[in-house]
Amino acid sequence: MEKVKPLPDDDLPVVDAHHHLWDLSGKLKYPWLFSTEHGYLGDYTRLARDYLPDEFRRDSALHNVIGTVHIEAECERNPSAQIGETAWLTEIAARYGMPNAIVGHAWIDTPDAEEVLAAQKKFPLMRGIRTKPVTAAAPDQSVAGQPRSIRDPKWRAGLDLLRKYDLSWDLRVPWWHLEEVSDVVAEHPNLRIVLNHTGYPLHRTPEALAGWRRGMEKLAAQHNVHCKISGLTVRGAAWTLEANAPIIRDTIAIFGVDRCMFASNFPVDGVKASWDHIFCCFKRAVADFTLAERKKLFAENAIAFYRMTLT
Repeated sequence: MEKVKPLPDDDLPVVDAHHHLWDLSGKLKYPWLFSTEHGYLGDYTRLARDYLPDEFRRDSALHNVIGTVHIEAECERNPSAQIGETAWLTEIAARYGMPNAIVGHAWIDTPDAEEVLAAQKKFPLMRGIRTKPVTAAAPDQSVAGQPRSIRDPKWRAGLDLLRKYDLSWDLRVPWWHLEEVSDVVAEHPNLRIVLNHTGYPLHRTPEALAGWRRGMEKLAAQHNVHCKISGLTVRGAAWTLEANAPIIRDTIAIFGVDRCMFASNFPVDGVKASWDHIFCCFKRAVADFTLAERKKLFAENAIAFYRMTLT
């Protein structure tokens, strides 16, 4: 792997805007860890072990991490597990001082959707919901007409519930759905939305990148949408500054400095690179930005979006 040297200002405050924790010996179950559901990562069998705050802190120890945002880790998709994950994370935060904000899970198109959201909202660190539409596995495939797909009116209407409970939406779709999902976003101009994983630019051919940029530009035209720069993994390829710096800089050019935030997606992206390597690359990619801009990208934007209180 390439060696990326740290910068002189590596004490720059960092809020990791997207990470996961899990305890496989507990009550919560994570079926995806024992499947091939996320095949784009390649072999991720190494993830099927506990990942708790002490290990996260070891992974990020070379950087000045002042706060973190925990994103639901795809435990079992039933109300008991969804709320149970948030309850467990609340206990973890009390014990370890992290995470400092929680994004939970809830389906928004089920009869009990509002009941689940109301229960999630009661937890003091709850800030948002990640609820994923059904998406096609590849650009040349379609899920049109399927329940919970982007064009499903019932699913689209359910997003109003997030606004009702003052919860943001963590949006995750691959790049070939970006243009389509921007139409949904336009229906909800007052909903705070953050796109996960840089819109998943999983394919790096000129044609695919052109499609990714079109989708990112259309989505960024909706000014309530922010973007997490993370998830820059390509199947069969290493995580390198050379490969990902252009994606990072294009994303910031499209969304603007005020609507982007950096995130590790750890431990998931650990199948490609260390936490330190990823954040050193982030810092190198924007080394010529002003200090004020870098403070926004690495901490201030995440703090503002997730309404975090850090002590």
